Amino acid sequence: MSILSIFKHRRSVRQYTGEAIPQEILEQVLKAGLTSASGRARRPWEFVVVRNKEVLEKMASCRAGGAQMLAGADCAVVVIADPDKTDVWVEDASIAMANMHLAADALGLGSCWIQGRLRDSADGRSTETYLRELLAYPDTYRLEAILSLGMPQNHPAAYELEKLDMTKIHREAY
Repeated sequence: MSILSIFKHRRSVRQYTGEAIPQEILEQVLKAGLTSASGRARRPWEFVVVRNKEVLEKMASCRAGGAQMLAGADCAVVVIADPDKTDVWVEDASIAMANMHLAADALGLGSCWIQGRLRDSADGRSTETYLRELLAYPDTYRLEAILSLGMPQNHPAAYELEKLDMTKIHREAY
């Protein structure tokens, strides 16, 4: 599969079958995150992998109106980063998220990026505070996002390249 084929096939999947993700597939997704590009090779990210169903159900309330799929997921990868390592921790953590999101789809998993940074939980706390209290990650780390993972119940159709808005591309100048 070409890289462009992987990009166009990657879609957010929010409904899962309940079937367990094989551990070797999950490890490949995590390695995709660990091999991500990082400014000055600082690699400020850390991943908290959650497979406990009770914890996933609690995590479903970590974002007002946007994380319910975690209750049906087999796994969640919470991406946090140490802002003291680099001023581009948000970008670095986002690259790791994107790589895992793409890898998951290419490996036949369903996944959805759940933005956590600058978001609030259903109970009014910040998503970051909610997850820090639930998962006990250090105060020195900041939340970027959560990747929900599961075996897809269905998969949206791939993007059609001929329907892309090519007017968004400017050459030489705007």
